[in-house]
Amino acid sequence: MEFSIKSGSPEKQRTACVVLGVFEPRKLSSAAEVVDQAANQHLSDILRRGDMEGKAGTCLLLHGVPGVEADRVLLVGLGKEREFREKEYRTALSTAVRQLNETGGFDGTIYLTELPVKKRDVAWRVRQAAMIVQDSLYRFDRLKSKKSEVRRPLRKLTFCVSRRNELAPAEQALAQGLAMASGVELAKDLGNLPGNFCTPTYLANQAGELAKAYGMTVDVLDRSDMEKLGMNTLLSVARGSHEPPKFIVLRHAGGAPDAKPIVLVGKGITFDSGGISLKPGPEMDEMKFDMCGAASVLGTLKAAALMKLPLNVIGVIPATENMPGGSATKPGDVITSMSGQTIEILNTDAEGRLILCDALTYVERFEPECVVDIATLTGACVIALGHVTTGLLANNETVARELLDAGNEAHDRAWQLPLFDDYQEQLKSNFADMANIGGRPAGTITAACFLSRFAEKFAWAHLDIAGTAWRSGKEKGATGRPVPLLSHFLIERAQRTGKKPARRKAA
Repeated sequence: MEFSIKSGSPEKQRTACVVLGVFEPRKLSSAAEVVDQAANQHLSDILRRGDMEGKAGTCLLLHGVPGVEADRVLLVGLGKEREFREKEYRTALSTAVRQLNETGGFDGTIYLTELPVKKRDVAWRVRQAAMIVQDSLYRFDRLKSKKSEVRRPLRKLTFCVSRRNELAPAEQALAQGLAMASGVELAKDLGNLPGNFCTPTYLANQAGELAKAYGMTVDVLDRSDMEKLGMNTLLSVARGSHEPPKFIVLRHAGGAPDAKPIVLVGKGITFDSGGISLKPGPEMDEMKFDMCGAASVLGTLKAAALMKLPLNVIGVIPATENMPGGSATKPGDVITSMSGQTIEILNTDAEGRLILCDALTYVERFEPECVVDIATLTGACVIALGHVTTGLLANNETVARELLDAGNEAHDRAWQLPLFDDYQEQLKSNFADMANIGGRPAGTITAACFLSRFAEKFAWAHLDIAGTAWRSGKEKGATGRPVPLLSHFLIERAQRTGKKPARRKAA
C-alpha cells in the first residue's frame, strides 16, 4: 500500500474515489460542500431525497458525479456534528476503508482527515488514519489452504489536509503512524499463530530477523545459560514442557552510547495450559495469546527502529510454555528466584509473574532509565476493566503519568490501579518469603505487588493486558495492543532528548 499527503480541492482530484463526510441529519462537511457546488448541488439533491441521513457507520457510493474529476464519490456518515469525537472519527475512517476496498478502484483520496476533532491536531488525525487503515485491511490467513482475496484491492491512499502549512506535520505523523501500524501487525501475527507454530524458539528467531533487518542486536539465552544465572522461577514454569525455554534480549541502540536504556519486558508464555493447576477446557485455545506481551515488545522495537528513535531501547522476553507433566512444578513447591528471594508456588497457573520476576532481576544490569513490563497477567484485570482499558500499576508516578498520557494520545488507553503496601500482606507465606498468589481479592493488584518486589532498584511500571491483547468470539484475534501506547511513550521520551524522530518515507 502506498500512502501520501496532499492539500487540494476535492473536486479536482483525479482518483478512483474521493471520500467525503456527511453529518447527521443530512449536513455536508466542508469538503463535501465544495464538491456539491462544483456538482451543481448534486449531493444536496441526493441527501434531500433521503438516500443518506449521515448516521455514523453508514456510507453511500456515487458514480459519475458531475463536475468532479474522481470516478466515484464515497459519502461517509459522521453522526451528529456536535457529538463528533475520536470514536466517531475512527468509525468513519474504518467504514470508508472497508468500502473503498470493495469498490474495485485501486486508489482513494480521503478528506475525512480534514475534519476537526476536539482537542486533536492534524498530526493526530493523520497518525490515527494510517493505523486505522492498516487495521481495517489486516487479515490473518497464512494458515488457510485458500487465501481470502479482494478482486481489485486498494493500492494507494491519499490523506488530505486543509492548509499547505499542515503538510509537514502530516507527513511526519504519517510516517509515525505507518511505523506503529507495522509494529501492531507484527504483534498481531505473532499472537494469532497457534502454539505449535509460535514456540519460544520461533519468538527467538523472529527477534533475530528483526535485528538483522533493522540494525539491532540480539542475544538469546538457552536453558543452560538460565541455570547458570539462577533463573529458577522461569525454569520452574518450563519444566513440564518439551519445548526449550528462551530468554531473548533485543537492543535498539538509537541514543548516545552512555545514555541509560528504556527496558520493555514482555511475558512470553507461548501456550498456557495452567500447568498442574490445569485450566478448564472451554476457550483454552485462546491461551496461545498468553505471549502477547512478548509480541508487543517485538512490535514496539520494530516501530522504534522504523522511526529511528534516538533512544536506547532494550526488549527482554522470557519465553516458555506452561504445561503439565511428570517433571512439572507442583503446588506447594518452593523455588529460589534469581534475586535470592524464595517463592511458594500455590498455583502453577500464576506463572506469568514467575517468569517476569527473574527477567526484572536480570535487567538490573542495564541500569535502566525505566522499565515497563507488559503481560497478559490476570483474569481479575478483565473483571475490573473489561476489554477496553489496560491495567497500569507503577512504583514511579512520573512513568505512570507518561504511560497514561501516551495511551490517551494513541487511543490505546490504560487506567492506573493502586499499589499500596497494604496489599503486600496477601502474599505472605508460612514456608517461603512470599506466595505467588494473594487470593481472589484485588488479584490484579497483588500480582503487581509480587512483581514490585523485584523492581525496587529502578523506576518501573506494569501493564496488565489480559483484557486488551485479544478479542474473543466472531472477531477472535490479537489486537496488537499496547504497541501504540508504548510507541507514543517512546516518541515522547525521544522528543525530550531534544531530537525529533527521523522521518520515514511513506510507503
